[in-house]
Amino acid sequence: MKRISILIADDEEEIANLIAIHLEKEEYHVIKVSDGQEAVSVVETQSIDLLILDIMMPKMDGYEVIRRIREKHNMPIIFLSAKTSDFDKVQGLVIGADDYMTKPFTPIELVARVNAQLRRFMKLNQPKKDIDKTCVEYGGLVISPDHRTVTLYGESIELTPKEFDILYLLASHPKKVFSVENIFQQVWGEAYFEGGNTVMVHIRTLRKKLEEDKRKDKWIKTVWGVGYTFNG
Repeated sequence: MKRISILIADDEEEIANLIAIHLEKEEYHVIKVSDGQEAVSVVETQSIDLLILDIMMPKMDGYEVIRRIREKHNMPIIFLSAKTSDFDKVQGLVIGADDYMTKPFTPIELVARVNAQLRRFMKLNQPKKDIDKTCVEYGGLVISPDHRTVTLYGESIELTPKEFDILYLLASHPKKVFSVENIFQQVWGEAYFEGGNTVMVHIRTLRKKLEEDKRKDKWIKTVWGVGYTFNG
């Protein structure tokens, strides 16, 4: 059976080595790189199951790395950065990261998050038997779960994996109200602790991409004090 490969992209050698030690104890295969360009190159040429990514790196920062990787790849990505502001965390999640941890950090918590992301990713990518997922269509909005594509009046809408999962969850159950906790549990595939802000950030970005600011009727409706529903 193939060992799970984890790429660590961090220019601080001591931190990369510390992470590698704890991941190797879990019997993961670990690859380390120290700049952004090398991280992109490794993802393009090797089979990587999860990426732990610093933001401030030589040659190419973590934001650009994740933009390039998300053009072709869907593996879980965890930002591990000294940038601690809420803006940095939100930006990281919006451009495609699955999780965001700040330095200093505890290796045990990082390993737990790695395990949770891998469990969720592998569960979502298991072949589904006897389940026929059909396209969801409302007006000019078409959501294809098989191809994971979204079009709005014939124009393709580029969504991150989490944005797509949230939209499909809501749209495939129109009028049903989902709490923030329920969305987090179903989309992230793990127990809800402090994921409320994460869900709201993704929904805010979804609304912008769906051009709800230009429309009188909203696809995603806020039910105050309860959660969100799809207004199909």
